[in-house]
Amino acid sequence: MPEQPRRPGGRGRGPRREDRQRSQSRPSERARGADPARRAAFDTLRAVAESDSYANLVLPPMLTERGIRGRDAAFATELTYGTLRLQGRYDAILALAGRRDPQGLDAPLLDVLRLGAHQLLGMRVPDHAAVSETVGLARSVCGAGPSQLANAVLRRVAERDLDGWLAEITAGTEDPTERLALTSSHPGWIVRAMRQSLAMTLAGADDLEDLLAADNAAPAVTIAVRPGLAERGDVPEDAAPGAYASTARVLAGGDPGALASVRTGRVGVQDEGSQLVALALAAAPLEGSDSRWLDLCAGPGGKAALLAALLGERAPDGVLVANEVSPHRARLVEQAVAAATDVVDVQVRVGDGRELGDLEPERYDRVLVDAPCTGLGALRRRPESRWRRQPADLAGLSPLQRDLLDSAIAATRLGGLIAYVTCSPHLAETRLVVEDVTRKAAVEVLDATAVLAEISLSEVSGQEGPFVQLWPHRHGTDAMFLALLRRTG
Repeated sequence: MPEQPRRPGGRGRGPRREDRQRSQSRPSERARGADPARRAAFDTLRAVAESDSYANLVLPPMLTERGIRGRDAAFATELTYGTLRLQGRYDAILALAGRRDPQGLDAPLLDVLRLGAHQLLGMRVPDHAAVSETVGLARSVCGAGPSQLANAVLRRVAERDLDGWLAEITAGTEDPTERLALTSSHPGWIVRAMRQSLAMTLAGADDLEDLLAADNAAPAVTIAVRPGLAERGDVPEDAAPGAYASTARVLAGGDPGALASVRTGRVGVQDEGSQLVALALAAAPLEGSDSRWLDLCAGPGGKAALLAALLGERAPDGVLVANEVSPHRARLVEQAVAAATDVVDVQVRVGDGRELGDLEPERYDRVLVDAPCTGLGALRRRPESRWRRQPADLAGLSPLQRDLLDSAIAATRLGGLIAYVTCSPHLAETRLVVEDVTRKAAVEVLDATAVLAEISLSEVSGQEGPFVQLWPHRHGTDAMFLALLRRTG
């Protein structure tokens, strides 16, 4: 896991050599007073809690607006995401250190305590600085009384290292799933779902702890070099090639939004797994016409932009229809595909994808169904999702996923191809959906692993077909699922 144990006590000591895997950043030394980096992390946590925002959409513009750069920006980023990822673990620790249920505290004070706990147990911040700076934050946002409570609780947190606290919070917990849920900071139902999904793979579920640890590690920033759009100089020279997708490059650091090529849409920020499933749909063998493609659930537009670029190279007179039910997300799609409109006809529409099969039957050659899902495959990127999602969400999503796949099949011509994709490995959202729909539909399930083997730069391990399931800990990608279907009737 990314956190390393601290020396017991250690208040005021600097980082040790074995702490080097922790965050390598801290705010620059400054006079006592307001700490912009910690305040930005706190304000982001409040936005996430109060308005269902996502940290990755709130924090970067906040840092820019407030002029927080360099090491301070890196510190604020690690503090924010690390606190969100490990919230469950820290709440259990705070319950013991504070001798009360932390859920009974005022929400702003609880967020301050979580931020303090992460500095003490998950970052390279000396104990005295973590406590004093966090108490100062509590005083500024919660008042003098709550800051005294924060001081007492955080000093007790500092009395043990991480291993000591993990032993404390799991003492008396016999259920191995619940123990793992506490130590890995995942809800128990997600741990069970991940175990079931891993058990369906060739390697089995023996590496469950590695998966949960990967969810708690900050992912590298990966960009997609959109074919036919990207120009020389669009990608930093120190960017590394992806492991699997020919379009993927891994940035060494920095803000990808600062790249002119990203702002213009010639290059896009996109997980390599997300690129790979789009490339697989475009590469799957198809007889007959191949110029009219559909992205049924296109928001926010990364896959649509990549597909548009690929179609522009293959059939410049072709058409990509990018459908999105949400007007706001449709605007994001328009921004994402803007550069591709110079090389191919891209039509961004607002509409319910469940109706498109009836409205335009047998019209498309290739159709992507990037179905709305729980997002459990991207917990490292959107850590707040693990605390927002509940098992009951599956009851609403599963019928929607089936309806969208049915509509996609209806919109595909005879012999045409459909890719069903989710950013979730949960069986109820992946193979169970596909197996249920294909029992009734006139389609053939293709071997997606064979298609992937043809286009991937290296072997995508652990696949037995016909479906593809990627994993953060095995492949370094989000946990994308892919099924490829061909319409036969």
